[in-house]
Amino acid sequence: MTTISLRLLATAAAGLSLLASCDSSSTKKEGTDTNAAAAGTALPAGLKPGLWDGFVKAQNKAINFTMDVAVENGKPVVYLVNKGLDGEERLRCDDISAAGDSATIRLHVFDAALVVRPDGENKLTGTWVKYDAATPYRLPVVALFGERPQPAAAAGTPDFNGTWRVTFKEDEGKTYPAVGVFKQEGAAIRGTFLTTTGDYRYLSGSVLPSGMGMSTFDGNHGFLFQATKQPDGTLKGDFYSGKGGHETWTAVLDPNAKLPDAYSLTSLKAGETKLDFKFPSVFEGGVVSPSSPIYQGKVVVIQLLGSWCPNCMDETAFLAPWYEKNKDRGVEVIGLGYERSPDYKVASARLRKLRERYNIKYELAVAGVSNKDSAAKSLPQLKQVLAFPTTIFLDKKGNVRKIHTGFAGPGTGKYYEEEIAGFNREVDKLLKE
Repeated sequence: MTTISLRLLATAAAGLSLLASCDSSSTKKEGTDTNAAAAGTALPAGLKPGLWDGFVKAQNKAINFTMDVAVENGKPVVYLVNKGLDGEERLRCDDISAAGDSATIRLHVFDAALVVRPDGENKLTGTWVKYDAATPYRLPVVALFGERPQPAAAAGTPDFNGTWRVTFKEDEGKTYPAVGVFKQEGAAIRGTFLTTTGDYRYLSGSVLPSGMGMSTFDGNHGFLFQATKQPDGTLKGDFYSGKGGHETWTAVLDPNAKLPDAYSLTSLKAGETKLDFKFPSVFEGGVVSPSSPIYQGKVVVIQLLGSWCPNCMDETAFLAPWYEKNKDRGVEVIGLGYERSPDYKVASARLRKLRERYNIKYELAVAGVSNKDSAAKSLPQLKQVLAFPTTIFLDKKGNVRKIHTGFAGPGTGKYYEEEIAGFNREVDKLLKE
C-alpha cells in the first residue's frame, strides 16, 4: 500500500472533512547523522530518521503535527516542527527511551510524552500522554514517514488573507477578543491569533473550497482552528483544544484590529507601590526576594511563568539571552514559577528543567500553583493576575512602574518585534533614571 493511501486512510479514520495541514522542510543540524544505517543503531525501533507526518485524534478531529527524527552525537533526538507567519520553530525533544518495541519521547520542557511503536515499515501508532492534566489522559496518535503532501488550490477556494477582528466564545457563553492574522498562498495558510493573555503561536494548515483549518502541536497543547467564510465575508469557526476543549469564533476583516493596551490590564491595589515576597528558590534551601542585596539599586524585571505555558516558554527564550547581554547595565530578572503540582519537589524539578533547557542564569523561585487566583494571592499587592506570563517592571528604588499582561511570541511576526521593542523601551527608560 502506498504512503499516500495510508494518509487517506488516516484522514478517514479521524472522521474529518477538513484536515489542517502543516508542511515542513527542515535544515540539517550540525552533528546530525542522516545516514539511515548509522542512525538505526541509536534510534528505537520504528523511528526512522527524517520527517514524519502525524496527527493526534481528539474530539473526532485530527490535530496535525510534524516531527523530524535524527541522531545527534550518537543519541536520538526528535524535533517538533511548527510553521507560522514568518518562520518556524523546532522544539527539541532529546529525552527518548525504549522498552520492547515502544519508544517514549518526552516532549520538550513539558510533562507530556509521545509513546509510539512501529505499525509496518513507515507508520507509527501510539498515544499522546498528558501527565500534568488535572486528570492525566491519553489520546491516539498516528504518524506516517515522509512529508505531508501540500494540497493544490481548487477552484472556488476562499481567500482568508488579512487581519481579522475576532471574538471567541467559550461553551459557557463567555466571550473574549482576539486579533487573527492569516497569510494564504494558494491552498496553504499560516497565521496566529493574539489575545489579551497571549497568542496561539505557530499555526499552519490548508484551505479547501469548504473552508480552512490550521493547527499546532507543541507537546503540551494541541490546537485546531477551523472556519468557513460566510456570504457577507465574515468568518465563522470552531476552536478545538486537546481532549475536550471547544470554543466557537467569529471574525470580521479589519486591518486596524487591535487589543487593549497590555500595560493597562493589571495594576497594584490602591496605596501599594512595591512587591514584598519571599519564595523558595528552585534550589532547595535558597530564598528569592526583591529585598535581597543583589537587587538593590537596580532595575528588576519580574516574570510570572510556568514550565507548562508555551507563551512563557516564548518569553523565556527571549529573556534568558537578553539577561546575559544586559545584566552588566544594572538590570536583574526574577522568575516566579507557578506549577501544576503544589509539591515543592515536583514543581522545582519542572522549573529546573526549564532553566536547563533555556540556559536561564537569573533566579527562579517556586511561587505557587498554576492558578490565576492563587497567583494573585501570592502577590497580594496586585489587584489580579490575568495571564501567564505577566511581566512586572521595578525601578531602582523597588517601586512597581509597569505591569505587562501576556506576551506576543515569535509566532506573531511583527507583533513580536513590537513586543520586544516595547520591553526594551521600558527598561531603557528606567535605567536612565
